[in-house]
Amino acid sequence: MSKLPPLSLYIHIPWCIKKCPYCDFNSHALKGELPHEEYVAHLLADLEADIPLTSGRAIETIFIGGGTPSLLSAQAMQQLLHGVKARIDIRKDAEITMEANPGAIEAKRFVDYQQAGINRISIGIQSFDNQKLLALGRIHDAEQGKKAAHLAQTLSLSSFNLDLMHSLPDQTLEDALKDLEQAMILSPPHLSWYQLTIEPHTAFSSRPPPLPDEDSSWDIVQKGHQCLQKAGYEQYEISAYAKKEHQCQHNLNYWRFGDYLGIGCGAHGKLTFDDGRMIRTVKTKHPRGFMQGQYQYQQYDVDLAERPFEFFMNRFRLLEPTPRADFLNLTGVKESHIRSALDQALNLGYLKEDTQYWQVTEKGKWFLNSLIELFL
Repeated sequence: MSKLPPLSLYIHIPWCIKKCPYCDFNSHALKGELPHEEYVAHLLADLEADIPLTSGRAIETIFIGGGTPSLLSAQAMQQLLHGVKARIDIRKDAEITMEANPGAIEAKRFVDYQQAGINRISIGIQSFDNQKLLALGRIHDAEQGKKAAHLAQTLSLSSFNLDLMHSLPDQTLEDALKDLEQAMILSPPHLSWYQLTIEPHTAFSSRPPPLPDEDSSWDIVQKGHQCLQKAGYEQYEISAYAKKEHQCQHNLNYWRFGDYLGIGCGAHGKLTFDDGRMIRTVKTKHPRGFMQGQYQYQQYDVDLAERPFEFFMNRFRLLEPTPRADFLNLTGVKESHIRSALDQALNLGYLKEDTQYWQVTEKGKWFLNSLIELFL
């Protein structure tokens, strides 16, 4: 590698109050007390074991996801972030995000989270319609969602995000736009707006709810996109919109094929090295095994043949141009090896190309899966 990519850190908190029927993340409904300090101690031990993989790089961004990280006590969050900073160099201006559920938010605790170092929160609103929230199995109601957003505004964070879903059970175009309008009234600097999909091994996969058809979902996407643009939100990724200078830096590093450590139950990592080697790491999924000190579940090399698909699967989610030089620099694969797939993408109108960049076209944006599959 001519230059190693930026390095981020993902930290997974696996517990939630209740498992949502659409959720395919590694989350576990909490039974009894959350083992705050004990789990943090294991997270820090997991981090220590991975530090030799970083090649001495500083952490550019941190994202604490779940599960419901806002179930973690303020004291445990302080212990976690102070412990991370004591073990590895963190950039002074690092974006440090924590996911939060509106049903597990307390004002006093969030002030303490901010003092511990959290400077961005991502709030899982999903909808402002109480019936839809009930259908999604959420533990909060619309009013709690609004209060959580108002709290985020008072904290003087560098930014905050609202997560909002569309194409929900029995949702009409009017319903979806009403949700979106309510979100925009709350004026979050960043808005993740994405379609509910039915994932394997979820409660919804065995008992599918009545969802809008493809044409209805397409109408929602088109009309919603127009509303967001009119309100000053710029779409920079397939399902992410932001006001000026509020793009999520952590997610940008994923999509630009950067590196990241993943610590905690079921967390994934990707690391590259000076000699061109690239590995992926997977941590033990269940809290029981993880908290017995069995952190590493899997570590494997990413073959050269697999890297083009992985690169474009991430990179083409972004609407910004892709520097052609990044492909060789970040994968170690010559462009000549993917020339045939590129030519197909160009001929199909999915992609534009000049001497410096590739740019996903409007058609390519809406047929993204077909575009990416060309590189399999």
